[in-house]
Amino acid sequence: MARLAYRRQGEGERSSLPTRPGAMPAGPRVGAVIQNIIARMRTVDLIRHKRDGGELDAAQIEHFVAGVTRGSIPDYQASALLMAIVLRGMTAAETTSLTSAMVGSGVRVTFTGLRSIPVDKHSTGGVGDKTSLVAAPLAVACGAVVPMMSGRGLGHTGGTLDKLESIPGFRTSLSLDEVRAAVHAVGAALVGQTAEIAPADRRLYALRDVTGTVESIPLISASIMSKKIAEGIGGLVLDVKAGAGAFMATTQEARTLAESLVTIGTAAGLRTEALITRMDDPLGRAVGNASEVRESIETLKGAGPHDLESLSTTLAAHMLVLSGVAGDASDAKRLVAQALSSGAGLDTFRRIIAHQGGDPRVIDDESLLPDAPGEHRILAARAGFVTGLHAGCIGRAAVALGAGRATMEDEVDPGVGIRVVAPRGTRVDAGDVILILRHRDRQGLADALPLLERAVCIGEEPPDPSPVVIEVVRAPTGTTEETP
Repeated sequence: MARLAYRRQGEGERSSLPTRPGAMPAGPRVGAVIQNIIARMRTVDLIRHKRDGGELDAAQIEHFVAGVTRGSIPDYQASALLMAIVLRGMTAAETTSLTSAMVGSGVRVTFTGLRSIPVDKHSTGGVGDKTSLVAAPLAVACGAVVPMMSGRGLGHTGGTLDKLESIPGFRTSLSLDEVRAAVHAVGAALVGQTAEIAPADRRLYALRDVTGTVESIPLISASIMSKKIAEGIGGLVLDVKAGAGAFMATTQEARTLAESLVTIGTAAGLRTEALITRMDDPLGRAVGNASEVRESIETLKGAGPHDLESLSTTLAAHMLVLSGVAGDASDAKRLVAQALSSGAGLDTFRRIIAHQGGDPRVIDDESLLPDAPGEHRILAARAGFVTGLHAGCIGRAAVALGAGRATMEDEVDPGVGIRVVAPRGTRVDAGDVILILRHRDRQGLADALPLLERAVCIGEEPPDPSPVVIEVVRAPTGTTEETP
């Protein structure tokens, strides 16, 4: 097992990304000449240039990001340029420069004396996607170190932070010093983005959310990768979802995003791989924050749904290879399987919870997790096979119940959610239970029920099996590998 010293740029140090041919250009450490050019720029000229299909150079992008970070560019001008980018797109060079400038708007974290290269995993978001809670403890149990900065859910169910915060006492807001301490003590820190990490991204993300400018692969890529590059990791596994419950509806859209992310990560010196995974049906059986924590614990005990276990262990194995803990995929799979069967992954999750202030008793007593009192059942209208459970409709229904948020200000109820009783491929009779809803005082039930009625598809013949992992996108060329 590899034991590698690893160092990244320190807290308080501004980013200076590699300058080798094809690498990402330097961040805010630009020369005096470029600084003078930036000082003379007018944001309106950048807006016009991009509106008319022009390409922004590194200095222009630096001007934009620096102005957004300082607040010298007003929201209306920043929003106008974001809309121009959505409509006109960005070249690979522009996207790389944007990422570099966003990294440079804050600090890059230092990790020293670690047992392996720090590695993270990021998902583009799906319904019932709780793999971080399974993959991270398994990877750590095998010898990886995982400083994982995650987000909150918007549009579907809660994000990783929302799930973790359903554990009584669990703290996701840690300082950088506390993150380092957690990584050294237990091998992982499962936290939210700190104020020092890519502050430009927080401002731009907030604007994109309210101005209809989310749907842009360059903007999505720069947002994801700026945070990951700045957090001090050396390896990154990306889970890019495709399907009815994903941001990318088709495999081709997901492939384009995956290739963009891998290209940026590789240029920044990160060992980066992306898995394109299916998100037509919910992942696992649980949709809702506390219920997804329960299912993650069940999976670490070896009793979880097959699709969740399969994807989580696959992601953990990729993390081990990129971290240097495992020499190849076969070795990584063996280590992960051992960590799962021995209970080492479960024990690691217990220690992560305890170190971050959570109640570790939830591992053995899941009744300590919140659970809404109301119950409603969705029944099969006729006999047949469940041929599909539309993940998008189920995700929106969960939001209606309170498990997710429509705006960043919305409160999430950790105890509500949806349980899949009859997953895709199940043979059912009329009147059999397909879904169980947990609600609080019937809140949101009237909005959720029509969505769930449309979500359930029953046919005469069983559906063809669909593997969860569709493709793997790898560096350096961004080529794809079909999975059997």
